[in-house]
Order: sequence, then C-alpha cells, then structure tokens
Amino acid sequence: MDLFNYDRLFNTIEELVLHHSPSGVEAEIDRLLMARFNALGVKAWLDAAGNAIALIPGKDSTRAIAITAHKDEIGAIVKSIESFGRVQVRKLGGAFPWVYGEGVVDLLGDNQTISGILSFGSRHVSHESPQKAHQEEKPLRWEDAWVETKCTAQELEAAGIRPGTRVVVGKHRKRPIRLKDYIASYTLDNKASVAILLELAQNLKQPAIDTYLVASAKEEVGAIGALYFTQNQRLEALIALEICPLSTEYPIEDGDAPVLLSQDGYGIYDETLNGNIRMVAKRLGIPLQLATISGFGSDASIAMKFGHVARAACLSFPTQNTHGYEIAHLGAIANCFHLLQAYCETEFSD
Repeated sequence: MDLFNYDRLFNTIEELVLHHSPSGVEAEIDRLLMARFNALGVKAWLDAAGNAIALIPGKDSTRAIAITAHKDEIGAIVKSIESFGRVQVRKLGGAFPWVYGEGVVDLLGDNQTISGILSFGSRHVSHESPQKAHQEEKPLRWEDAWVETKCTAQELEAAGIRPGTRVVVGKHRKRPIRLKDYIASYTLDNKASVAILLELAQNLKQPAIDTYLVASAKEEVGAIGALYFTQNQRLEALIALEICPLSTEYPIEDGDAPVLLSQDGYGIYDETLNGNIRMVAKRLGIPLQLATISGFGSDASIAMKFGHVARAACLSFPTQNTHGYEIAHLGAIANCFHLLQAYCETEFSD
C-alpha cells in the first residue's frame, strides 16, 4: 500500500467508522468484517466473546502468533430514562461529554436506533442555574449532561431503549474528512487499526507460522475479548495495533513514522519481540519511533500482564486528539501494514 493507495485506505477506514460498535454491542461492524473476510476467502469466525477472527495458515502450523486491533469504540451507556424523553447517560470507556459537544447521538435500542441531542443546558443564565459553573469554574461531567429525545416513555420502550442501551456519536457526525495525507475522524481508535487487519487478510498469503488476525471485542472496557482469546489459544506472541497519543510529554512526532512501545500503563513489552520488529523496520527502511507512555493500555500489555501470552508488543500510529476527533497520517497507518506483513513473513529462530 503506497501513496497511490491512500484513497483506498481512507475509504476502508471511513466504512469501518460508519459502522457503530460501542463496547459489547458490536454486531453492526461484525457483519461487515465477516463479509469482508469471507469475500477474501480466508477462514474466519466469531468466537464466544465476540472477537472476529481470521486465520492465515503458516508454513509451520505448529506455532502461532496473533495480531489484534480492537473493533469496539467508546461512547456512553443509558443509566435511566426520565420524563419527556430525557435520558441520563454515563461514560462507556474513556469518553468525555465535552469532547463530543452538544449534538446528535444515536441510542442503539434493541428494536430501533433513536437519535437524540446530547445537551448541556442554556448558556444565557446566571449563577442561579447549575450549568453556569461549567462556563467558568469546573469541567463538564456526564452527570451534568443528558440526552433529549422528545420521545414518550412508550416510544422509547418500543424502540428498546433501556438502562444499558449504548449511545454513540450520531452517524452523520462520524464521517471522516481528509486533510491532505491525514485522516480526521471519531473512532480512529481503533477502526484505522482494523483497516490494517483487513489489508493483512488480503495480502498476507503464507506467513512463517499460523497468524491469527483478531478484531477484538470490548477492549475499551478491559480488553475482555483479547483476554478470552489468549486464554483459549496458545500463542508465541501477541502484537496489538493501536493509536499512539501525540503529546508534549512524549518524544513522538506527527507524520508517517509508526511508534513501537516499550512500556505503557499496564507494564513493559517484550524486548526480544520489539527487537525483531525493529530489525524488520530497518530492513524495509521504515522509520520507527520508540516510546514509553502512561494512561494507556492495549490488548497486548493487558494479556501479558495476566500471563496469557509470554511475549507482547504494541505497534501504533501517532494520533492527535485521542478519544476525541482524532487525526492521523495515512502513511503511518500504511507503514504499520507494511511492517507487519514483512514481520509475519520473516522466519525467526527465537
């Protein structure tokens, strides 16, 4: 995938972004992924934890690795339904109401999707109104926001809106835009990484060992899907695909160079595995940035922390506004694909 194919990469990510997949309610994107895997002729299935898995047989089928990219997205979850169609919601994953702003959200009911307006209250008020404090004194919390649907209780019940219903940014607000060689969108974390899995499913023909491509479920709420998969599948290594936050506290530059992590909030990554990835990057001439970060975890670091895999790594692409309206260079995403394809086709002695 070179510069000429950035358009195709953008279009794939756009299609993934526009399929809702809040943690635990991921059927919409599951249908798309299974159709894509089946069209490519690769063996694919959904496991009991909701992971969408494709297997690319290797030259040596006695050994296996996995590459994960979580397919779930952050959002909100319904706590209670009040009178006049007002719905109280709380965070699902690392979501903040001020990031989304007032605007359309979709409530994914059991029977019907209902659109509502994430609301914070009027601004033309004095200190007598509680929302005045959010203009001048304190951050906005989910407890201070609500969703207006203007539906009756009966209409919401008929749609299957209830405590536990997932809430995500309205689909028409999620459509990505192109900024030269960059893509800007909600939920690049982690739909852009899932796009890399699809590229691997299409282009990885005979890896050195069996390679599982895992679009993992419920990562944003504790890497639940990856923990289930790694508990039940013996692996030599697990590589997670992720976004990497751009911030002045980290020595990471924006652009087309991927980032390989040495440590995150859950622990260290495997030095031997990282060394092999660095070796492949050097051979390909792909620039690779190295970093340790906090306030972050991946399928790989969490699975290794709990002893499910012996070796783990996290390959990522620099991203602005993480867990918000994210911006990433298409070249960094493409380079993650190139690097992983070459890594999977390389035979290592360790």
